[in-house]
Amino acid sequence: MTVSSTPDVSVVVIVYNDADRLPRAVRSVLDQTLHNLEVIIADDCSTDDTPEVAARLAAEDPRVRYVCLEHNSGGCSGPRNKGIEVARAPYLMFLDSDDELPPHACKSLLLNLEDTGADFVTGEVERIFEATGKTGLWYPHLFAEREVVAGIQDKPEMLFDALSTNKMYRKEFVDRHELRFPEGIHYEDHLFSARAFCLAKSFAVVPWVVYRWYLAAETENLSISNSRHKMQNVVDRLAVARLVDEFIESIGRTETLKTAKDVKFLRHDFRLYLGDLTQRSAEWVAEFAALTRPYLVTLADEAYAQLSSNERICLYLLREGRLAELVEHARVLSRPGLAPRHVSYDDGHAYWGDSVPETDLARMFLDVGERHFTERTFDAAILRHEVESVRPEGTALRLTVRTFDPGRVLGHDATDARLNLATTGSALKTRFRLAPDVDGQFVGEVLLDLAKVPIGVNGFEGRRHPTVTLERAGQLNTNLLLAPLDLKPLTRPMTYRRIETHELRVEVEAKDAGRFQIVWTRVGAFKEVSRLGPVQRQIKRRVKAVRKKINSHENKASVYQALSRLPVRKGLALFETVEGKGYLDNPRYIHEELVRQGRPIDVVWSHNGDTSSFPEGVKLVRRGSWEYVRTMARAQYWVDSHNLPSIYGKRKGNHYLQTWHGQTMKTVGFDVPALRSGPAAGREKHQHMVDRWDLLVSPSAEFERTFVNANNYKGPLVRSGYPRNDVLVRSDEPEQVAKAAEVRARLEVPEGARVLLYAPTFRDGERSSGSSIRIDLEELVERLDDDWIVVVRAHYYDRFQVPRDLAHVVRNGADFADINDLMLAADVLVTDYSSLMFDYANLNRPILLYVDDYQAYKHGSRGTYYELEDIAPGPILVETSELADALADIDDVRAEYAERYARFREMFCSYETGHASKTVVDAFFGEDSQ
Repeated sequence: MTVSSTPDVSVVVIVYNDADRLPRAVRSVLDQTLHNLEVIIADDCSTDDTPEVAARLAAEDPRVRYVCLEHNSGGCSGPRNKGIEVARAPYLMFLDSDDELPPHACKSLLLNLEDTGADFVTGEVERIFEATGKTGLWYPHLFAEREVVAGIQDKPEMLFDALSTNKMYRKEFVDRHELRFPEGIHYEDHLFSARAFCLAKSFAVVPWVVYRWYLAAETENLSISNSRHKMQNVVDRLAVARLVDEFIESIGRTETLKTAKDVKFLRHDFRLYLGDLTQRSAEWVAEFAALTRPYLVTLADEAYAQLSSNERICLYLLREGRLAELVEHARVLSRPGLAPRHVSYDDGHAYWGDSVPETDLARMFLDVGERHFTERTFDAAILRHEVESVRPEGTALRLTVRTFDPGRVLGHDATDARLNLATTGSALKTRFRLAPDVDGQFVGEVLLDLAKVPIGVNGFEGRRHPTVTLERAGQLNTNLLLAPLDLKPLTRPMTYRRIETHELRVEVEAKDAGRFQIVWTRVGAFKEVSRLGPVQRQIKRRVKAVRKKINSHENKASVYQALSRLPVRKGLALFETVEGKGYLDNPRYIHEELVRQGRPIDVVWSHNGDTSSFPEGVKLVRRGSWEYVRTMARAQYWVDSHNLPSIYGKRKGNHYLQTWHGQTMKTVGFDVPALRSGPAAGREKHQHMVDRWDLLVSPSAEFERTFVNANNYKGPLVRSGYPRNDVLVRSDEPEQVAKAAEVRARLEVPEGARVLLYAPTFRDGERSSGSSIRIDLEELVERLDDDWIVVVRAHYYDRFQVPRDLAHVVRNGADFADINDLMLAADVLVTDYSSLMFDYANLNRPILLYVDDYQAYKHGSRGTYYELEDIAPGPILVETSELADALADIDDVRAEYAERYARFREMFCSYETGHASKTVVDAFFGEDSQ
């Protein structure tokens, strides 16, 4: 290999007693796509085989040089400074011997510096946890985009990027400012990086990974950064922080950088220690507080204001010397959703603790208003459950549980609760009662019989953490169960099936928030039996294969054909919506009309496993089961809103009512490009399914122009409108008004508040991804007036969870099986391309369209029937700020779009009269069933 006399980049690889990993680090440099570089192995006077390994690497490749310090410096600074001294290239990088560079790191960074002219460039770091193989990125928000920053004052948050190893520097910049690592202390990177950021006229940022940082397992020798339990570690970190302060002051940048620098120290450096306090002794905590308190009081109040409330509370307690409370509250740092024990209220403000703070400074530190304790729905309420005592009773544990309710959502009455504990399968649910104690607290006793916990055939080995669930008006609130931090471990044998099979240990979780923890360990003969697991798994696989063959679609189709030769059962009707989704959509309202008319129709509903939406007394059959096959084969009527399984042909004497599940914006049937241009077998299958329909419900003439033609349907239509829309057309009637009030109460909508229903459709190819939720809910909540409640109803092909910090305003509509309930309760609908807009228009209430991905959707794999601009009954919005503005002026928006809205209703609601259910029942079931 020809090597240039002057390399482009010098990479300084520092090492101390790391002979095993050094070759990997060096090889990652030599294998770079940039070949003209040099590797400087800077050895901090190793005492193992490192010198021999380094010499061999240098002999194998002329690009490698080896330098060794005469005496061990005790840190990273000495060898790095030596590397700077001997480096020959115009550009410089640093690498630790236990880490690696990705293959394109050097070349990509060099090209960036040549292109931008910056003093240095910094890139993303991939952290690799060696114990688990998991990876994560280092402060990814700092490296979100490629940019050139004209000085740290333009992006002071980059001070969080305190590593020296993820950067490439101009050697001239380093030498001109005499940038060197401070020797004799640890965390030398922090000062070096702070100086580099402050001295650079410009620096570049790239969004790709340029460094791989390996984090060793805890059982291995701890690195400097992972030795936080040592008090010297605290001393070193404080010393470097003070050096950074002195440097910033010396260059006259205190006014512009102090707050950013202090935020970095509090949220990164100091935060690491706070999270470990629950694992430290009282003596350690006292010494830690004595060391850090003098420095903490010098930091800017503006920096404290930028912390989370939980971080501020911990720092306040430390500054005030309330160390026992500090340790207890530090539990919440790993679980920010945990409730505090006490919250006090004054003049519309909420404060941590059992009394209102007396000083303005204390109020700033202890303000927890951002948690919105009193404004949350029951299912999102912030509660805290703690075990106060544990008493063994045979195979059971008698636990005293105290519940703290800082938002006072539980009221003053006793509350039903259950303790949940699961290992391998279904959970053991033990009910108990929480009785009111002092204000905002409840106490109860629960007898947890560990012998009743399902552990499976082979038993169980591992740890589990019980949870506590409260229930009210159909809403569930589940939170974790905390153990006392001073809980003494309790170990006892456990007998299952009359054999002593396990040893159980009850303890406080070592990390995290200190949850109540139960650990199972197999013992005795059961431990030996568990080794037969592979054989049992093989048997299970064979049994599963046999069952699969017996229950195959082919077998069921054959049995269906045989059963179809039997006479139909007069009056038997199979009802189904969305492949067994539940008791909803058009079939629900047809069923209710049958009941109302008293027709002798024996209705059986299919379900997909979730039967929660079905009323009591409704006959059910599991979709796809053998009973389902029998019901389909014998039924006189099929009523469906999607499509029944294609493998079952329509038999003689059967009548199939297809209601469909909505008018359509996107193409359907043979208009879908993939079906139209795909294999002929797909089109034949689709036509076969359509040909089974005997009657199709039509909501509008426009539906017939699109849907009916697209599916090549030639049968009769019932032009009635949709049965499910009857309640919307007649929304002013007392029954619907009462239903809307009931729904608003269940959503815990405050009196006088307005309800925004956000119901987008799913995106093809992205099911269950959450991608349909396009609105920035955090920004929307921040911009909305206080009298709005936002209900998000994701499509059943997608998913959504209410962000913890938005639960005071945002509700999840997924618990309402019938979306009609939500539409009745909503004052405004925000949707995108969903057929919901065609239904909601029957209410004559405002519709806003949020479509930031309209072009991609329109030109996607399906395509659309309409240009949204031509039919939209309301404004088309692409920014959350636009949506907030429209909602602020909703009355003006309604007036502005009144004519378009009227045309929309005429186009898509022309058949709606409010009596579709009766019309459809009379048309399909006729007089014979009366």
